[in-house]
Amino acid sequence: MPAPRFVHLRLHSEYSVTDGIVRLEEAVHKAAQDGMPALALTDSANLFGMVKFYRAARAAGVKPLIGADCWVHNETEADKPSRLLLLCASRAGYLALCELLSRAWLKNQRRGRAELARAWLSELGTDGLVALSGAAAGDVGQALAAGNAPAAESAAREWAALFPGRYYLEVQRAGLP
Repeated sequence: MPAPRFVHLRLHSEYSVTDGIVRLEEAVHKAAQDGMPALALTDSANLFGMVKFYRAARAAGVKPLIGADCWVHNETEADKPSRLLLLCASRAGYLALCELLSRAWLKNQRRGRAELARAWLSELGTDGLVALSGAAAGDVGQALAAGNAPAAESAAREWAALFPGRYYLEVQRAGLP
């Protein structure tokens, strides 16, 4: 069995207007140079760079993975949304992500950011989407950081039910000894 190779699943590019500076061509070139079989573009709540990224990745022999780093509305504390990374596993997933992001920008903006409503995921379905927990910025990570393991477990179970077999917990260094 060949050795596993690293693949970036979270990349904010120049199209993440508030927090990205990575140029798509440079990221794809570096991924190909490092022998990465694939690379994900997951800009903050948008798919603006998708076509440019897709073409560059295909030309470089790197499998393009499309997704978005999404804000999720917090029903109990509106000023404390959580994060959820959504990756498209199929055309249906891409269309669902487009619908979710469009709804968020048109119907649920808060402090200049588009926030997904959990209810939309149940309403639209999650077929074709893979979800990553958002690490420390996700609701599971936030609950763990607050020392509330039962709330973290409950949130993880809810997400796993929404994304059966397609929800993954992200691990992140927290800088603790």
